[in-house]
Amino acid sequence: MRSGLKRQIEVPSLLAHDADEALVDGRFRRLVPSADWNALPDDVRRRFSKHLSGTAVAIYSGEIVWTRLSRAGWLLAQLCRLIGAPLPTSTSGPAPAAVAVSEDRASGGQFWTRFYGRARRYPQVVHSAKRFAGPTGLEEHIGGGFGMALLVRAEADALVFASDHYFWRCGRLRVRLPRWLAPGETKVTHQHLGRGYFAFDLKVSHPLFGELLSQHGLFHDA
Repeated sequence: MRSGLKRQIEVPSLLAHDADEALVDGRFRRLVPSADWNALPDDVRRRFSKHLSGTAVAIYSGEIVWTRLSRAGWLLAQLCRLIGAPLPTSTSGPAPAAVAVSEDRASGGQFWTRFYGRARRYPQVVHSAKRFAGPTGLEEHIGGGFGMALLVRAEADALVFASDHYFWRCGRLRVRLPRWLAPGETKVTHQHLGRGYFAFDLKVSHPLFGELLSQHGLFHDA
């Protein structure tokens, strides 16, 4: 009787553990070596392990502290308006901002929607889709069929996303853009600040024209 009672007590515990595991999204974790992932702060691992199936949406609010554009960067941002304006289009100071992340049911990836406040106009809204595909395991699609393959690495208290190459896709056709046609290296850093806060940094650097774009934001869990 005692052994039977023990099994009855243990089974619900195992089911609860399995349910918790089902609510963890391991897609980003698989892109980083286990030791590096486990060394990241808990808050960073939790944000990139949220299970967002169905109608779930993760919200992060805060501010863009500053956005800097060189002349070449400003021109690139204006040209990118043709494919949905994936880059900030003007230099700015502090402005309210928010990020919404939801599941892309069609591709099995995620939609990332960013709202950037502006002093005199409606907020700029930037849409992109992260898909767990391609030679690096992660792609970011920004509109017009254009996208970039991303390499993901952990650095101390930060998760870093860096462009490996850019591409254009139409249906099953996928064309890798030559380096001379690409905007340079794009690097996004998600850095842990503690107490539910994190820093967001975006940099685009060209081998000939130098830094085209630099943006720094501060966000917190909603």
